[in-house]
Amino acid sequence: MNARSETEVVPIASDDKTTAMTMIQALRSAMDVMLARSGDVVVFGQDVGYFGGVFRCTEGLQAKYGKSRVFDAPISEGGIVGIAVGMGAYGLRPVAEIQFADYFYPASDQIVSEAARLRYRSAGDFTAPITLRMPCGGGIYGGQTHSQSPEALFTHVCGLRTVMPSNPYDAKGLLIAAIECDDPVIFLEPKRLYNGPFDGHHDRPSVPWTNHPLGQVPEGYYSLPLETASVFRPGTDLTVLTYGTMVFVAEAAANETGISAEIIDLRSIWPLDLPAIINSVRKTRRCVVLHEATRTSGFGAELSALVQEHCFYHLEAPIERITGWDTPYPHAQEWDYFPGPARVAAAFKRAMEA
Repeated sequence: MNARSETEVVPIASDDKTTAMTMIQALRSAMDVMLARSGDVVVFGQDVGYFGGVFRCTEGLQAKYGKSRVFDAPISEGGIVGIAVGMGAYGLRPVAEIQFADYFYPASDQIVSEAARLRYRSAGDFTAPITLRMPCGGGIYGGQTHSQSPEALFTHVCGLRTVMPSNPYDAKGLLIAAIECDDPVIFLEPKRLYNGPFDGHHDRPSVPWTNHPLGQVPEGYYSLPLETASVFRPGTDLTVLTYGTMVFVAEAAANETGISAEIIDLRSIWPLDLPAIINSVRKTRRCVVLHEATRTSGFGAELSALVQEHCFYHLEAPIERITGWDTPYPHAQEWDYFPGPARVAAAFKRAMEA
């Protein structure tokens, strides 16, 4: 189990019995729990019904709850999000799957102009309590239209919440919190973490993490706060600000270098747990920012600016930023595109030697 932030709110739990789950199983369990708890929750999207979703996250839910609660949608992302906004405005809590995060672009107007603004435009008379699940990132050789990490685009939009879990325990607790939230939540799911452990090495994507078995996840209801980061790994030499798959790449680099890196798993990309970031950087006095998405205007730029604004007089080295390339997503070279332990380790060493 990950180390937890001292300031983190204790999860609300009604069932202490746990079982080992992959992230897919944890996400399915979250939807199962919420479908059972409230008739207002509905799940829909492309192939999520009978087929159970392209990654099988919704497998078995239609058989359990019926076609009026879990159902397929046409290949129309704008239609899917538009329907979700209407459902939310009239009291339902839809969980809509966009089959790949890359596919959200046709729905951009519905997400930005309708879902994100509904509470403000109606002076609070209507809300958009919708959850948009989107598999994101690479690792499956999906090419340019199945492997993008567009989180920075969502964080720029006022009114949206953006979440990306790194492990099964967080995935379930955060998805339940997202479904219960009265604001629209973009719930990004790293595909490389879907089916089990990942050791952070670009050339060994299927080798289990040495110290990280499948997540022990409560079988019943529990919720994690959407605005709280997690101290994934305590450390004293430098702070790593990251999320999703890159949490484990940072861990691999720390293990290989022997550097005491404090890895902050943001989990909630926006709203951001700024106090957790400030406290860690002021303690370690060095900062490395790491994400899979492209460098220019990536979310790492925002993180770097915030650290500069709040921690400048505590820093003993320049902020290091490790990201994907500023290129269209490479298909055959995707494992070179990802920041790997070697690139991250080099950044750790530069920070320590500065």
